[in-house]
Amino acid sequence: MASVGTYLNFSNQTEEVFNFYKTVFGTEFVGGISRFGEAPPQEGMPPMAEADKNLVMNVQLPITGGHVLMGSDSPSSMGMTVNQGNNVHITLSPDSREETERLFHALSDGGKITMPLQETFWNAYFGMCTDRYGIQWMVNYDL
Repeated sequence: MASVGTYLNFSNQTEEVFNFYKTVFGTEFVGGISRFGEAPPQEGMPPMAEADKNLVMNVQLPITGGHVLMGSDSPSSMGMTVNQGNNVHITLSPDSREETERLFHALSDGGKITMPLQETFWNAYFGMCTDRYGIQWMVNYDL
């Protein structure tokens, strides 16, 4: 089923933030917390710093009205920098690969592709872009 969510990035405090939101909304994480150390090594990427392995790679929390709040840490050792304004994405999860491609290409037209659509180790077809108005998008189709 297609859905829309909000994705938040933090500088090494995602677990603390989401534990707070869990108490606010009285809900539980979907599938627990995924950590960077659980990800398989990626070709061309340097080894992960030991300090980053326990950081949050992904967490999902249903909040209200069917909306899911998602988040991850953005380790500076991986070249990520979190600033207010670049730490929020609207996340689309379409029903088909074709709709994923259509939405991604339409949103990125005149904007900037920050991660091209590609198949991922979490078994999804995923891409990230910033539209021509500065809004950041993630498009994720589960394979």
